[in-house]
Amino acid sequence: MKAIVCHAFAPVDQLRYEELASRRLAAGQVRISIKAAGVNFPDSLKAEGQHQIKPTLPWIPGSETGGVIVETASDVTQHKVGDRVMGVSGPEGGGFAQEIVLSEERVFTLPASMSFQEAAAVPVVYGTSLYALKQRARMLPGETLLVLGAAGGVGLATVQLGKAMGARVIAAASTPEKRALTLRHGADHAIDYTLPGWREQVKALTGGKGADVVYDPVGGDAFDEAVRAIGWMGRYLVIGFTAGRIPTLKINMPLIKGYDVVGVRYDVWRDGWWSEARANLELVLAWCAEGKIAPLVSARYPLDRAVEAMRSITSRQVTGKVVLETA
Repeated sequence: MKAIVCHAFAPVDQLRYEELASRRLAAGQVRISIKAAGVNFPDSLKAEGQHQIKPTLPWIPGSETGGVIVETASDVTQHKVGDRVMGVSGPEGGGFAQEIVLSEERVFTLPASMSFQEAAAVPVVYGTSLYALKQRARMLPGETLLVLGAAGGVGLATVQLGKAMGARVIAAASTPEKRALTLRHGADHAIDYTLPGWREQVKALTGGKGADVVYDPVGGDAFDEAVRAIGWMGRYLVIGFTAGRIPTLKINMPLIKGYDVVGVRYDVWRDGWWSEARANLELVLAWCAEGKIAPLVSARYPLDRAVEAMRSITSRQVTGKVVLETA
């Protein structure tokens, strides 16, 4: 099979597109012919050795796939050859390839209406965001959710999930086109978070109260304003730092407003509490089937152009989700 392979922690330009032998199946495993694989910011961090998790080399990036089962171990009972499925791998990755071997517990049957590309856009961003809103923020219907970087893959997923959970959603994005996109995907309001003092927009939209929940995958300067836009007893969700700068917080600020700063480490929780994480993803797929949420695949690249796809994300050029296609 063909795959994108990391042989050393280095800039992603050094990833190789090469031929590998297929893995043999062990008990409880299935082989999936991959049709599409999701691309995420952490894929680049891991390949460059900048992530908390240092994968064993050689390593194939990619943790979310859509495809068709082509082989099953003799003891597999939940799936069969020919099933259209979504696959979720752990730190071992394996998604940037023509096929992948996974435990049947890591495989989900797709709704009939869902494409392979949409399936590959679900596990990381929707898994992260639902965990953040449901388990970490304990968000309630009627609360106000402020989403930073709202037009990106994880941000747009959060806008959709927030509405599905009954929240009032304020989307913060940098351009008129991006703000319009968030409104089309369900945001109640969209604000420009590149303007000085933009927290005043949030306060005006909430009657001076501030947001109940802030979802921040950006960090940097956006954090400095957003921590002043949160309301009493709010929850500030720390997702990541795509802006590059990891901000600092004066600890008297959460004391004065009584809000929580909550870290969201989805990959570790997912792999350590898989039954709960699986239930979350099953709920996401059910909402997709019902039309409550709809993954936006905004860019597609062939597998051999994976580096270009990864660069499009790290340079923050894209909205929605980027996927690789094998054919």
